[in-house]
Amino acid sequence: MSTAAATATARPGQVLADLLPASRVRDIALVLGGAALTGLAAQLSVPVPGSPVPVTGQTFAALLVGASLGAGRGFLALALYAVAGVAGVPWFAEGTSGAAAPSFGYVLGMLLASAAVGALARRGADRSVLRTAGTMLLGEAIIYAVGVPYLALATGMSAAAAIAAGLTPFLIGDALKAALAMGALPAAWKIAKR
Repeated sequence: MSTAAATATARPGQVLADLLPASRVRDIALVLGGAALTGLAAQLSVPVPGSPVPVTGQTFAALLVGASLGAGRGFLALALYAVAGVAGVPWFAEGTSGAAAPSFGYVLGMLLASAAVGALARRGADRSVLRTAGTMLLGEAIIYAVGVPYLALATGMSAAAAIAAGLTPFLIGDALKAALAMGALPAAWKIAKR
C-alpha cells in the first residue's frame, strides 16, 4: 500500500492502523508498540486465589492489538512479545519471563487470537458494538482453548481442575474486557470518520 493510498477515510478491508500513512517504518513502529503495550498491560496483574494464573490486562491488550493492527501486524506484535519474554524480557504477568510458567499457554493463545481478531476486524467486525463483542469473545475463547490445556499439562492438573483454576475465575473479568472493547473500537472508528 502506498502512502497516497492511506487516507483518513475508512474503507472496507481496513483496520485502524491502515488510517496512518503507509510505510515500513509505520509497520515496524506498530509491531513494536503492540508488543510493548501488551507487556505493559501484563503488569496490571491481580493474583487469583487457588490459581497459578493472575488476572491481567494482557489479554485485553492482545485483542486490541489484533483488532487495531490487523492479522499480520497483530500476530507479529504478539510473536515479538512472546519471543522477547522467552528470551528473558520480564514483561509477562507479574514481571516474569520464560516459557516454563504455567500461564505461557495463554501467551501462545494470544498469538492465534490476535490474528483471528485482526482478520475479523479487517472484515469490519470492530465497527459496531455487537460485532465487536462477538469478535472479542471469540478471541478470548481462542486464548482459553490453548491456555487451559497448557496449564493442565504444565501443572499436572486434571482437565476439570485446569478449567476451575484457569477459566472459571476469569469469565467475569473477560466479559468486562469485552465490554470495554465494545465501546472503544467502534468509538475509534467514529472518531476516525470525522
